[in-house]
Parts: sequence; C-alpha cells; structure tokens
Amino acid sequence: MVLYPTPRVRDARAFTLVELIAVIVVLAILAGVAIPKYFDYASKAKESACKAVLGSVRSGVANFYANSIVTSGTAAYPTLAQLETLGTVMQEPIPANPYNNSSDVAAATHATTPPVSGSAGWNYDVASGRFWANSTTTGVDEHLW
Repeated sequence: MVLYPTPRVRDARAFTLVELIAVIVVLAILAGVAIPKYFDYASKAKESACKAVLGSVRSGVANFYANSIVTSGTAAYPTLAQLETLGTVMQEPIPANPYNNSSDVAAATHATTPPVSGSAGWNYDVASGRFWANSTTTGVDEHLW
C-alpha cells in the first residue's frame, strides 16, 4: 500500500485587516504627539541661532570699542561699513536672521523700543553700538533681545 503525503494547509503568513488597522492607529497617535514636539524644537533652534548671532556681534562691537580706546585714546563704535568689513569687527560674515532669512545690516537709531522696518535681517545703531534683530514674530519678539 502506497501512502501519499496528505496535502498541507499553507501556513498563514499575512497580517489580518484588524492588525493593520491597529498599527495605523498606533502610528497616528505617535505622529500626533511627535509633530508638535518637532515644531517646538524648530522654534527653539531659531531662537538659539538668533541669540548666538546677537551675542557674537555685540561681543565684536564691544571689543572694537575697547580696542579703539586703547589704540587711539578715543572711544568709538564701529561704523556700519566697518561692521560689514571682514576682519575689522567680525572675522566671518554675519549670518542671516533666522526669522527673516536676511543677512543685511541696516543703520537704525535705537529708541526706547528697538525699531523694526524694511527687509534687512539686522539693525545697528552707530551712535550707541546697539545691534538687534530686524524682525518681530508674534509671541517671540526677537527684536527685544
């Protein structure tokens, strides 16, 4: 007597529709939590970049001012042309303002509240040596830093 092997039922190796829907629901919940966090990190990165530029330029202006006292005996802030000339105040070009993507520096007069106007990324007051962001974002007010 010859025995033939019994036909085997193929092992099921696919996902069911319920399993696929459960995975999609879990991924949607994770995305709902992750997306707001991403935008929070992006806003914090802009803030940090803006504050870093402000700090480095203000430091360069202060060094220029102190050096002018030592070398000439007269205190003077750099002119706008000196600020923009590499190697005079800054060794590298002034980066773009992360809030308006402009690296231009405009001459302005610092009043009680720093003014914001035009398309330049930064404002500089030659008389007082003050340097600030030429942009204002609702809720951030980066021009006040």
